[in-house]
Amino acid sequence: MPNKNLNQLESYEAYIRRKKLTFVIAFAATIIVGLFAISSGSLKIPIPEVFNSFFGKATPQSQITIMNIRLPRVTAAIVVGAVLAVSGAVMQCVLQNPLASASTLGVSQGAAFGAALGIIVFGGGVVNSDSAATAVTISNPYIVTICAFLFGSLSTFVVILLSQFKKDLGPAGLILAGVALSSLFTGGSTLLQYFADETKISSVVFWTFGNLGSAGWTEILILTIVLFFALVYFLLNRWNYNAMESGADTAKSLGVNTRRVMLVSMGICSLASAVAVSFVGIISFVGLVAPHIMRRFVGNDYRYLIPCSAVAGSLLLILADTFARLIIAPVILPIGAITSFLGAPLFLYLLFRGFNSNG
Repeated sequence: MPNKNLNQLESYEAYIRRKKLTFVIAFAATIIVGLFAISSGSLKIPIPEVFNSFFGKATPQSQITIMNIRLPRVTAAIVVGAVLAVSGAVMQCVLQNPLASASTLGVSQGAAFGAALGIIVFGGGVVNSDSAATAVTISNPYIVTICAFLFGSLSTFVVILLSQFKKDLGPAGLILAGVALSSLFTGGSTLLQYFADETKISSVVFWTFGNLGSAGWTEILILTIVLFFALVYFLLNRWNYNAMESGADTAKSLGVNTRRVMLVSMGICSLASAVAVSFVGIISFVGLVAPHIMRRFVGNDYRYLIPCSAVAGSLLLILADTFARLIIAPVILPIGAITSFLGAPLFLYLLFRGFNSNG
């Protein structure tokens, strides 16, 4: 019997080491890919020169390129990817639906409607120009960002309000409410574009493509703060999420207030996703695919799934953005389209292999 217990303990320790090793490998890969992304582009910059720029010792051209263009873009990819992926992982747990993501509650569609409203109705500052490159430039992005955030958040608050009025509205009902709101916002966006001129329509479409380059250091700081507080809350509730994976009844028998955890978690996930989307536009599939990738390696243990999903989301978004910048350089493809192209087949693969993993 002692030998059996010892073997079980050693097996469990090896099981935990594997989860920790997954996080370390994913984190290291993110750093390596991030450095490659910073060094790659129309101007090739050696990796040692990248490190020199961090200490202000690079050449003026490299210093400006790295600190003003590439480093903010890579940092935005890291933070936005982490926000979307962590939000997706938690939403999939509390809603008990493997298809849950920011789009499930209409956050992305609400943000797109808000952006269209800011550009078309509230004069988001579209610059008219003879140049095709600047015809879709938004000179006052704050109006657009605020509108996108407000309407992205509104979708969540409506769903939460519905759940308060109808107490028996379960996770499936919340998802259906989100789908209905998504349809409503999509219709609203289409109607706004119908009455807009071509330049404003181009600006709306350009915004919905997604653009990591639109996030400066101020936006990145806000996103980092949001990510920090979201991660703190999620990790403090990691045992509640583990209990909820076994079903609502089991979680309640263990003393978990499933309704409160679900509503608060949904609110935080949606607000965090709304902030990310309002700054960089619509980015699809990252919040959906990244958690499922990590489930193949660490299972449904939220002690490890939450941080691993964050790193996986960052890695996926850096890879997608680097691909978008380099595939037909110097043209930068829309990051939202790239994540959809990369995410859809990967998601179908996960679908046919089965979502759940025993880790």
